[in-house]
Amino acid sequence: MQRSKASYRSKDVGDYKHPTRERLQSASELGALIAVPATLGLCAYFQIEQSALLSVMVALCALGLFFAGFEASKPHLRHIMPIVVLAALAAAGRILCAPLPDCKPVSAICIMAGSVFGRRSGFMVGALAALVSNFFFGQGPWTPWQMYAWGLIGYLAGVSADRGLLKRPGVLYTFGFLSALLYGLILNGWYVVGFVHPFTWMGAVGAFAAAAVFDGVHGVATVVFLALLYAPWQRKLERIKTKYALVD
Repeated sequence: MQRSKASYRSKDVGDYKHPTRERLQSASELGALIAVPATLGLCAYFQIEQSALLSVMVALCALGLFFAGFEASKPHLRHIMPIVVLAALAAAGRILCAPLPDCKPVSAICIMAGSVFGRRSGFMVGALAALVSNFFFGQGPWTPWQMYAWGLIGYLAGVSADRGLLKRPGVLYTFGFLSALLYGLILNGWYVVGFVHPFTWMGAVGAFAAAAVFDGVHGVATVVFLALLYAPWQRKLERIKTKYALVD
């Protein structure tokens, strides 16, 4: 008897994961994600002199854990292609919108990737989009932070979608706006802790206040891109996910 293609796909390596290994991986991811802002907070509290270097190293370790986990899962080409395509679209959108400060579609695309393909795919799309687009904008110590911040947005979108929280447009748009503020909080926090010396809480408040308008613009732009792209893109991405039996 001839077996269907779907049956063959269901037996592909990596489609099923050992529950214990999955729990350990999830716990390690959560620890890595929390370690980055925790390091920023500790550096600010203890006023560590090499805060910029130390925090960047922690961010790089968190990114390394995600990339290593993705590589260890031995993904098939059908798993990799949606991530690569969405990351490329996000990077291209960021470059094309360069004349408009903070009006970028990257956060919206990260949210779409995470909500459809899962939290790990969402993280990979955000991290790769930042890395690739910075070959145009310029690489620097900010690159790991942008990779982490946009990756975190994709990851949180995946977690939220798994719990059915992004089905209502109002919740989706609120999440998009807040995710842009979270991006600004992370990038501004790194700048304040690493480069504002001597560190003072008044100086930190001033730095965040100066960036508030730009973060607000980023949030509004993310909501606009979600309103324009989320529904049509989600339908197409869901068809791809179902057709090729893609599992995060």
